[in-house]
Amino acid sequence: MKTLFMLLLFCHVASTVKHSLKFFITATSGVTNLPEFVGLGMVNEVQMGYCDSNSKIVEPKQDWMRDFMKDNPQHIEWYVQRCFINHQFFRTNLDDLKQRLNQTGGAHILQKMEGCEWDDETEEVIGFHQYGYDGEDFIVLDLQTLTWTAPRQQAFSTKLRWDAEKATLEYNKNYCIHTCPHWLKEYVHYGRSSLQRTDLPSVSLLQKTPSSPVSCHATGFYPDRAMMYWRKDGEEHHEDVDHGEILPNHDGSFQISVDLILSSVAPEDWRRYDCVFHLSGVEDVIVTKLDKAQIRTNWGKTEIRCDGNLKTNARPGS
Repeated sequence: MKTLFMLLLFCHVASTVKHSLKFFITATSGVTNLPEFVGLGMVNEVQMGYCDSNSKIVEPKQDWMRDFMKDNPQHIEWYVQRCFINHQFFRTNLDDLKQRLNQTGGAHILQKMEGCEWDDETEEVIGFHQYGYDGEDFIVLDLQTLTWTAPRQQAFSTKLRWDAEKATLEYNKNYCIHTCPHWLKEYVHYGRSSLQRTDLPSVSLLQKTPSSPVSCHATGFYPDRAMMYWRKDGEEHHEDVDHGEILPNHDGSFQISVDLILSSVAPEDWRRYDCVFHLSGVEDVIVTKLDKAQIRTNWGKTEIRCDGNLKTNARPGS
């Protein structure tokens, strides 16, 4: 049943092409060596813009975003104003929260995530607008009812006040449902050569120590709609397997690891296992056989010690 569920989930992901535009805003108090306000813009999980309270400028982070700003100079001015207005808004609300919660000192963080997802096949749009405080969900906008939900009791007074601001609620709804997807489509158009590209990864087998799990590691793939799993005798294998999350690389590509615990696998059975990587929209898969000779390790290499002598860490059986 678990295998069937994962296959159905992957088929769903592979059959749709979703794009996202997200803005992450962070205000801090009592945190040193960090601007008290930072704003990040992400398209399809790739950073495209940045601003903070120290520089007070909007900095495009991708060549295609620079081209978009050049063709739409009013857009840069909008971002500059929004960065400045958000800075004042967050500073006021952070001070208010600290006072209401009787927090006179220490480090505190107020965060907001807003944006939208757009399916370019079905045209479905999903908007979101939510806040977090000191690492926990604080208040979330329900775009269906146009009311705020307060997961924490401390946010209830904020909910009552913000629920009464009808004009702001309508603005937030219009932004999430109409403005955001409109811009997202423009960004995807300008960045199509990189945002809609398909990059296959390099796949390696890694092991830290002879008793550690063998990690099947794929890195450098794009987009992040991918699936990787271990097989035994050609069937998807779940026992003694630890699935990692898809994580971003600094260059905008992604990586993922899936670990296989070998303590219960006899050496003669290794040949029955392989690792499969499948990128959405790509027909062929990358299959990597579980082969001891192909495992990259940290042992079995010659090291230079501090005294200048050589030390060899031999791999078992070498």
